[in-house]
Amino acid sequence: MDAILVDGLSKKFGDTIAVDNVSFAVKEGEIFGYLGPNGAGKTTTIRMLTTLVPPTSGSASIFGYDIADQAYEAKRQFGVVPETSNSYDDFSVWQNLMLSGQLYSIPKAERVSRGEELLSVLGLEDHRDKRSKHLSKGLRRRLVLGMALITSPRLLFLDEPTSGLDVESVKLFREMMSDLVKKGATIFLTTHNIEEASVLCDRVAIIVKGRIVALDSPERLKMTIAASRSITISADETPTNIEFMLSSIATVTAVIKEGDKWRMFTPDPPGVLLELNMMINKYGIKPTSINTYGPSLEDVFLSMVRNERRS
Repeated sequence: MDAILVDGLSKKFGDTIAVDNVSFAVKEGEIFGYLGPNGAGKTTTIRMLTTLVPPTSGSASIFGYDIADQAYEAKRQFGVVPETSNSYDDFSVWQNLMLSGQLYSIPKAERVSRGEELLSVLGLEDHRDKRSKHLSKGLRRRLVLGMALITSPRLLFLDEPTSGLDVESVKLFREMMSDLVKKGATIFLTTHNIEEASVLCDRVAIIVKGRIVALDSPERLKMTIAASRSITISADETPTNIEFMLSSIATVTAVIKEGDKWRMFTPDPPGVLLELNMMINKYGIKPTSINTYGPSLEDVFLSMVRNERRS
């Protein structure tokens, strides 16, 4: 059974089409990335799937439960970590966890046991009695994740979960996502961190102006723009006309400066490396590093967004 099944889902706000006839399925046990620029329709899609706003047209189901006709059953299948933390400011960490369990009718013994476990896993034990409003952003995001996990949901919606977090908190979130999937959970993830999606997601959908323009595994999406392969070179000293010299190499399509490195984009890295080696020997350039790169998911994302905005 699919964890999420979406068919022709649309949402209009007045004359504005926020989500435009999207269809996709999320397989049980996968991490599904939903990527798009600001205003693309990511959060609106989540709000419809989590029954917070009704769709204008189309349908969707969560583990077979229709989000419109069986909203209560559907809501019992998932937890949500919204982009803006939704903990109660004047409640302590523990009170927020217990309230979340009560709202879903989790028996007291079970929610207490689960709450203790989450305090330990999320590194919140020392903050148990601290009010939510006194937590740092990173700790507050951990609390909101705990509030979503207190019901042991089969499906977890994560809306920009690591936005603005410190490195330690980001690492914790990623480890927990991987661990949850190993235990059988399904994750629907929206993020602006393209590298995060590339590392974590089994499949990725790219949404632009309310429409899905691509949906596949990160590696398959990267293959669609093979011309974005690149080579970087850094050197102790470079000729003043180095940009012109690199641009003159056959099959180099663009050259950009990135800090102390020069990046050359090309569909033919081996050929460029041969010519680059001859150039190094001819002009006595002393490189400190030369690296080759395949296209990144960020390259795919930016290419799709640019193409859609031109259309």
